[in-house]
Amino acid sequence: MNQFMVEVKLPDSLTQEFLLLIPSQREFIDEKFNEGIISGYTLAMDRSKLWVTFVVKNVREVRDVMDAFPIADYIDYNIHELAFNNSASAIIPEISLN
Repeated sequence: MNQFMVEVKLPDSLTQEFLLLIPSQREFIDEKFNEGIISGYTLAMDRSKLWVTFVVKNVREVRDVMDAFPIADYIDYNIHELAFNNSASAIIPEISLN
């Protein structure tokens, strides 16, 4: 599997149509987290950009997911392949309740 970072430019003005898509966008992202496809989803404080990290086989899979975003018609994005992506959550082992 490979890792990718997608830099997403959000619209300058957030229309009512765009805002109505946010709940379905969040649900979509949660599904991709649960499937292990998306490993990170970050929004800039000024709400101008998103950064999305993926763990997939290739850039085509990234494009397929990005184009399926409920907000896809409102965004532009650039895909960057990563050499690595470290995070604190990757270091801390999950607790087993067994």
